[in-house]
Formats: sequence, structure tokens, C-alpha cells
Amino acid sequence: MRILFVCHRFPYPPVRGGKIRPFNMIRWLSREHEVTVASIARSDEELKNGRGISPFCHRYIGKRITPLRAWLQALACVFSTKPSSLGYFYVPELQAAIRETLQREPFDLIWVHCSSVSQYVSDWTRCHRVMDFGDMDSEKWFQYARKRGFPLSFVYLLEGAKLRRYEKQVALAFSQCTVTAPREQGTLESYNLGVPVTLIPNGVDLDFFRNQTTNYEPRKVVFLGRMDYYPNIDGVTFFCEQVLPRVRQQIPDVSFTIVGSGPVSQVKRLGSIRGVTVTGEVPDVRPFVHDAAVSVVPLRLASGVQNKVLESMAMSVPVVATSPASSGVDAVAGQHLLVDDSPDGFADKVVSVLRNPNLRQRLAMAGRERVEERHSWHACLQKLENVLAAVPALTPQVEAE
Repeated sequence: MRILFVCHRFPYPPVRGGKIRPFNMIRWLSREHEVTVASIARSDEELKNGRGISPFCHRYIGKRITPLRAWLQALACVFSTKPSSLGYFYVPELQAAIRETLQREPFDLIWVHCSSVSQYVSDWTRCHRVMDFGDMDSEKWFQYARKRGFPLSFVYLLEGAKLRRYEKQVALAFSQCTVTAPREQGTLESYNLGVPVTLIPNGVDLDFFRNQTTNYEPRKVVFLGRMDYYPNIDGVTFFCEQVLPRVRQQIPDVSFTIVGSGPVSQVKRLGSIRGVTVTGEVPDVRPFVHDAAVSVVPLRLASGVQNKVLESMAMSVPVVATSPASSGVDAVAGQHLLVDDSPDGFADKVVSVLRNPNLRQRLAMAGRERVEERHSWHACLQKLENVLAAVPALTPQVEAE
């Protein structure tokens, strides 16, 4: 089968959430199919590094957009009916390259990851099309609107409303839809569009994220994530200001390490708190997680499957998370990880792991076993086969323009 795979972030190297899922899908599809990848790079360096995708696909099309141009395009959409997300991810050069490729070559399937890039193929109806929403982006903006003050709350609410309308249009236009988590599946099905929806969870690389040592620092707490991403910023701020002081009342020598690239000034300031370290970008996050007694995911804004939860569980490090951060993971609270949303409850659960080595060991083993069973990429992407089975067998012929 000949497949055109369009995604919103260049999927190599797979070092962040928006790249990990499409990369693994591309790698899986390329085992038996001819996959052409089309995507966006934000810098010359990203485009150069993206050449590493070559062994995992038939070929790739990468076009660059500067961050300034992307933001200007997004701002131009604020007071129009078009979602700003579409402006942010639109590259005319990529549009032209995709259209030229589609007109020149017959494809059996177009697979789109992220609704914001469906615009590149929204009017191409000559072959089967699958929309991998991943997360439902409209829900993210509605969450932001509830957290921020006016006028940002109004802007976010407007974007959420525009995206919700657009998601419905896209779902109706495509042959099938896929999502990452049950909550996202429920949101899409609540639109009552009658479109087939398949749940394909995110997985984790179980060979890469594996803990080879039983040594750890018994008073160390860690957070893992990009620190220029608002939900992560809000989460670590919440932890430092409301949870950590409660933990410190019971365990005075506790330390907290924030590991992730691009820390904004708000996050850097947290490093002035006693016992808090902000690392910035590191060459390999695994040693920082291996050394920790517990990994916290205190996100108050979250959707889909949080890779940081899966990666910590895969490394046999116990996780304490909020319900929004854990809801997309196929795991049982109290058995495979600990979950609480209140500052007092979250702190108590962190303390219980720090104080009880037996509890820590039990959670560590149970977490690793659960991701092996439910969140290996092999287990998750097996569900791709059900989607591919619905693709018509005959390759469509390209019509003359």
C-alpha cells in the first residue's frame, strides 16, 4: 500500500510528545508499506536533523517555517472564523509540494496526524483518508480558558470553539478517525457524527526506557517534561508552591529536580527555592529519572496519554500523578501508580513512597509490568491493522486536472 503521512511536527528525532507518536506510526507502517512523510520544520537545524527519518520511510518532504511567521499567521486568524492553530501550522510551500505529489502519484491512503494539518489534504477525496486526532485540541484550549484571566481566557475560549467546529468538519470529511485515549474518544463520539473512531493509545520504547540499576536517592523527587509548555509550567509551579512545602513538613531534606528543555523565566525562578533544581536541556533524561525515588506528574491541564507517565513507569520509577495526567494511561490508581488532585493528598502520596521502600518497590514493579502489557508500541500499534483493513484494496488512479 502507498501511504502519504502528514504530521504537524517533523517526526525525527522522536524526542517530544508531538513527534513520538507519528514517528512510531511511520516506522510501523513502513514495515509492509511504502510511506511518504510530509511535515514541517521550525528551523534549519530541525530540518537537518530530520534527515534521520530516511531509514524509516520511503521518502520525506520537509518544509520550513520560521516561528515569527507561524505566530503572525496564527494572530491573523484570531478575529476570523479560522482557528489560529491552522494558521500556525500552515506552510504554503508544503501545501504546494503535497499537492504536486498527489497529482503525480497514486496513493491508497492518506494518514493525517493532528487536525491542524488536515487542511493540506481536506479537499483530496481520491483515496481513503484517516484522521489521527491524537488529542482533541479543542479540549486543550477550553482548559486553558478556564485557567487564565481575561482577555486570554476569551481568546482561548474562542479558539476552542473554532477548533471544535473544525474538528467536526474534519471528522465528517475523513473515512476514519483515531484518538489516543478514552476521554478523547468520548469527546469525538459525543459529536454524534457517525464516523468510525478507533482508540490507538500511545506507547513507550521499553528497551530505551529501562532501569538497569536498583540504586536511587531516597529523598529525590523528579519531574520530566518540556519547560516552555504551559501545562508543564503550571504543574511544576503548583507542585513547588502548594505541594512541596507540605512534603517538606514531613521530610525536610526532600529535593525536587525539574528536568526538561527550554525552561521559561517562571520555571527558572523556581530554582531559587531550597532543594529545587532546574536542569534545562540534558543529553539524556534517563539518569535523572533513574536516580529518583518518585516521579511526579502534577498537571492540572492535560489531555491524551502523558508520555512522561509511561516513561517513568517503564523505568521502574513510581509515579504520583493528578487525575488529568493519568487518565489516558491504562493503569489502575493505587495499584500501578498513585493519583490525587489536592495539595494535601498529593503530598501525602509522595511522602508515602519516600518513606516506604516496600511500597516504592511494589509500585515500581507493577508500573513496569503494566506498560509492558498495555503500552508497548507493539501492543498499541497492532490496532493500526484494524484501521488499515478498512482501506479499499485498489489504488485509485490520478485524474487529469
